[in-house]
Amino acid sequence: MKRLLSTFALAGAFGLSAFGAQAATLDQVKAKGFVQCGVSQGLPGFSNPNDKGEWTGLDVDFCRAVAAAVLGDATKVKFTPLSAKDRFTALQSGDIDILSRNTTWTISRDTSLGLNFTGVTYYDGQGFLIRKDKNVNSALELSGASVCTQTGTTTEQNVADFFRANKMEYEVIAFATADETIKAYDSGRCDVYTTDRSGLAAERLKLTNPDDHIVLSEIISKEPLGPVVRHGDDQWFDIVKWALFAQVNAEELGITSKNVDDMLKSENPEVKRIVGTEGKFGEGLGIGNDWAFQIVKQVGNYGEMYDRNVGPDTPLKLARGTNALWSKGGLQYAPPIR
Repeated sequence: MKRLLSTFALAGAFGLSAFGAQAATLDQVKAKGFVQCGVSQGLPGFSNPNDKGEWTGLDVDFCRAVAAAVLGDATKVKFTPLSAKDRFTALQSGDIDILSRNTTWTISRDTSLGLNFTGVTYYDGQGFLIRKDKNVNSALELSGASVCTQTGTTTEQNVADFFRANKMEYEVIAFATADETIKAYDSGRCDVYTTDRSGLAAERLKLTNPDDHIVLSEIISKEPLGPVVRHGDDQWFDIVKWALFAQVNAEELGITSKNVDDMLKSENPEVKRIVGTEGKFGEGLGIGNDWAFQIVKQVGNYGEMYDRNVGPDTPLKLARGTNALWSKGGLQYAPPIR
């Protein structure tokens, strides 16, 4: 009895608990009629406003996938741009329902912030961007370099580990926002710019002369990027997690936004379970049984989402690589819907 009372006391001290605190995220989303999604302050290909002020990108589209699953309408999303420093606080406080902001999954973030990572939308690794006229071919030639990076990110820790492990000297020049960091690099305040390689491809587009810069070949870290939700709400955690799994499974089965209507007639049991003509898997999530159908219909499968935002035919020109399906040599693999 004493232990039970202590458990409730501890839960009360934090203002939430596994017994149902914040367990109303789905109800809150349905009541207000939209998903509040935390995104970056502007990273092309991932979360960035276009010329019309409309948010676009891989992280943005994933939030739309959740809205399609929960509300049946992928447009029912509002976006909150957040700095790296403020992103976790915004989620912890309930200001946003999902953080979908090129955020690396690490043990400390997973266990000490009261948050849950729901999967990996992009497998990445940290690299270095440098001017071609520096005539540097390897990151191992960067001893004595000044390095621009952003505060509140894993990149600061990774670059420190890399230089220490290789017994090289360096000077770090850190900034609060990504825009400040890339502008400082562009103006010559540092020799090299470091962040996730996908971020380098995106930020390179903002430079005065993008073609004057190259990304070095070394990858110095693992950066699994994915959406984040609060601890204490397993239902919302499941919804966000399975939204991604549905997109990956749909690609594997060849279900696309263009053919998903025809797939309603399919006799393939796996296809039937995704499009909702067999089983009641939405009920277990607390949403409609056509939840995965709506995701693919309105947003697309994982491959469509990838190709549209960061793929080879976009300005970022990022090959699938490790983000290919497991059946095609990549790491994208989803548990089955059954």
